[in-house]
This record gives sequence, structure tokens and C-alpha cells, in this order.
Amino acid sequence: MACTTILIGKAASYDGSTIIARNEDSPGGQFEPKKMHVVQPEEQPRAYKAVESHVTIELPEEPMRYMSVPDALPGHGIWAAAGINEANVAMTATETITSNERVLGADPLVVYRPARGTEGEEGYEPEVVGGIGEEDMVTLVLPYIRSAREGVQRLGELLTRYGTYEMNGIAFSDVDEIWWLETVGGHHWIAKRVPDDAYVTMPNQLGIDSFDLADAEGARREHMASADLRAWMAENHLDLTLAPGSVGFAAQAEATGVADVFNPREAFGSHSDSDHVYNTPRAWYMQRCLNPSDRWDGPGAAHGPESDTIPWCRVPERKLTIEDVKYVLSAHYQGTPYDPYGKLGTEATRGLYRPIGINRNGQLAVLQIRPYLPESCRGVQWMAFGSNVFNALVPFYTNVEAAPAYLENTSERVTSESFYWANRIIAALADARFRDNSAHIERYAEKVGALGHQVLRETEAAVRDLAPEEAPAALEAANTRMADALKAETEKLLASVLYTTSLSMKNAFAMSDN
Repeated sequence: MACTTILIGKAASYDGSTIIARNEDSPGGQFEPKKMHVVQPEEQPRAYKAVESHVTIELPEEPMRYMSVPDALPGHGIWAAAGINEANVAMTATETITSNERVLGADPLVVYRPARGTEGEEGYEPEVVGGIGEEDMVTLVLPYIRSAREGVQRLGELLTRYGTYEMNGIAFSDVDEIWWLETVGGHHWIAKRVPDDAYVTMPNQLGIDSFDLADAEGARREHMASADLRAWMAENHLDLTLAPGSVGFAAQAEATGVADVFNPREAFGSHSDSDHVYNTPRAWYMQRCLNPSDRWDGPGAAHGPESDTIPWCRVPERKLTIEDVKYVLSAHYQGTPYDPYGKLGTEATRGLYRPIGINRNGQLAVLQIRPYLPESCRGVQWMAFGSNVFNALVPFYTNVEAAPAYLENTSERVTSESFYWANRIIAALADARFRDNSAHIERYAEKVGALGHQVLRETEAAVRDLAPEEAPAALEAANTRMADALKAETEKLLASVLYTTSLSMKNAFAMSDN
């Protein structure tokens, strides 16, 4: 499993924006090249067929343009990952999450089964198509929605009809709201609105820890779910709320045995030994960074890295910035005994837990919708490629006709002319001499990040006076300016890291030639 997500409500962010962000990580031992790409309406399929599951889905006739971060190499599907559409609605999909045997027995995943035997001969069994999954969701949903709520509704309808072959979490945002949807078994789902004053941390584990089923069945102010969720839970004894008559039970709940307010993490999720190594430490460290006044270490800590009760969302101690997002999504447990690059702890503790900033980060997309700007320049997609410990986060406008070539030109060929491959090369070189190269990385990230904020500020001052139809060209020019500067700074970093690591090669020798 892979990926780490953070969501920040508009009252918790530094500028009133909604912010959703996710590391897209490859499975262990794999490194999936990624690129940035604007999908034009004429590119969008009208009959979509999934590579993984072979399911075919007819799509609406009038899709919107949208930014995406698809796989760069063809042959195994689109995997569009993250983007903002021309209505300034953002989506990131997906965060692979966990479940348990009770859920998967009650509503099995819809898994593709290939044909068996030879057609026309005895014993032949035709293929059985699977449901939808991470490969498909952005392509099936983002071009057709005009609000975060609509995103939940459209994806929920697709899940109910076609099912899914995996457990996933999906984020949607617009200028006002953030919604988080979690799949539950093959066809069921729940979704919760992120409180405006809170942030959410999501490792690869079902996360929502409180759900108002009565709201989902009624007003749907902050909760949505599959129409039959209560009946399905009751039939399969999935609610683990302790007893009728306790908090959360009402008349309808008394009759069905399912609490109006229950804990989905207990009902639908997992608390396995592998969670305590792979998942919960990441939530622990992110919240440790964003609420540092709490006690996170030692015997008196409210939550440790293996705690099962780390909150899904909480109010931060101060407003959160883009730089905070980058820091926590690049984290390798700095300042703790678990840092693989650190001096604290022992050989046994360093590397004990799965880092957030890991070698197989493929891309980080931070999707920011800013309420104080015209709709023409409201959406910004901050991007980083490769291992987040060694890269920088850079902003690009999404209301454009094409992505910068430096971010779109990823191919199978390894070359420093591609932003993706340049970052992969830098990370592999810098990792070998982490302490010697860390200053180079920090200076690069600060310079590129500052330039990004500068380009946004200068561009928006000019775009405010333009007609809406004139804005895309100006924004595309700003993206090109940013990409050109980024390429120059990335090449400088590559030179510095190459020099530093070359000095420490094992075949070095102190005596020079005369």
C-alpha cells in the first residue's frame, strides 16, 4: 500500500484556502514515472474501459478541462491521480486504505476474473469484469463535477453501480468545502465534510472515527453514505458501539441495532500489527508536528506512534501553510529515534517505521482553491516529483491549456531534461551522503518556494485586470516562467549534489596527480 494524505479546512489554512494534498507512492520495489498533463474535453473518453478491471463505463458528453498527474508510461491505465477542473473543483484519488474480514465478507470486493478455457469448448468461463479503482476515479469523476459535494455524489453512484476492487479514500474540495470519501467493501461508502477549522491526517488506514448516520440519511449537512448503509450494517452486525441506550442511539437505532453516531474506524477498519509499523506512526508524526504542545513522547503521552486512537481530524495550534504541508509529507521522523538519517535511538529503532517521505514517492500534488481571487486564477496545483525528502514544491496555475513541458515530458528515457527524472537522480545521489547534501537541498527548496510565491503574487496583480477569457494565456506564461526558473535551479542542485557525493566515493585517494 502507498500514499499519505493531509486535508486543511479553510479556517485552518493561512489564507482561507481549502487545501488537499497527497503523496502518490509506488508499491515496494517499484518506481512509477509521473507527469503533469492538462486533459482537454476532446481527449476525454466517452466510453471508458479500465485496464485493471476491464469494466466499461459510458461517460457524459460535455466534460470540462482539468489538470491531471497521470502515469507517464503507457500500457497500464491512466492513473490521473490529482487535479483541479475548470470549475475550480479539486480531487485527489486515491489513498489506499485498510478494512477487515467482517466487511469484506459482507460486501466482497468486485475483482476482475479472466476468462478460463477456450471459447466454444466445454468448461469455458467468460471473463468477469471488476469494479473501479485508483486507475479510474479521477477520469470518471473530475471532469463532470462543479462542487466537492457533487464529487462525492457522482463517485458514490459509480461505486454503488459498479463496485470497487480495493479499499480507497478520496478527497474533494471547492472554495468552501472539503469532503473525504472512504469505500467500505465492494459497493458501500461513507463521506464526511472536513471541519473548516481542522486538518485531517490520513495514512493507508481507514480513518474516519465518528460518523453521524442520521445526518447522512437526512439533511446530509456533514455526512453522506450509501443509501442502504444502516440496513447493511445491521444485517451483518458491523456496528461495534457498545450498547443500545448509550450516546448515539436514538429510536431508529434502537430498532435496527445500529447507532446513529458510530465509529467507522472500529466498524470498517483495521488495527493490525502491520498498521502499527506502516500506518499509525505517520499520523502520529504529522499531528506531532502540527500540534507540538501536546505530549507525544514517553509514558505519559496521549498518543504514541502505535496508538489506535489518533484522531482523524483536529484543530491545529496555528494556521497551516503550504510549507507545513510539504514538511509533514516529506517527513522521516526527524527529531525522534525513528529517523533513518538520524543519530538518536539505535540501529533497531532507526527505520522501524515506514517514513512519509520515502524513496518511492512518485509525486506530491497540493491542491489549493483560494477564495480571495477571481475564478480565473483561483486554482493552484503545487507539484513535487520524486522522493519528497530531496525535492521542492512548486506552484502552477490550472486554468491553462497545457502544462509546462518540463513537467510533462516524462518518458521512459532517464534524463535530467525531465523534472521527474532530475528529482529521482538527485534523491539517489543525495541519499548516499545525506548530511553532506542536506544544506544544498534546504537552500534549493527555500529558493524555489520563495520564487513560487513571488510568481503567484506578481501574476495575480496583473490577472485581476484581465477579462476572464484573457487569463489562461497569462497564467500559462507564468507557468512557463516558473518552469524555466525551476529547471535552472534544479540543474544547479544536481551539480552540487553530484560534486558532494563524488568526493566521498569509496575509490577516492588523497594523493593527487602532479
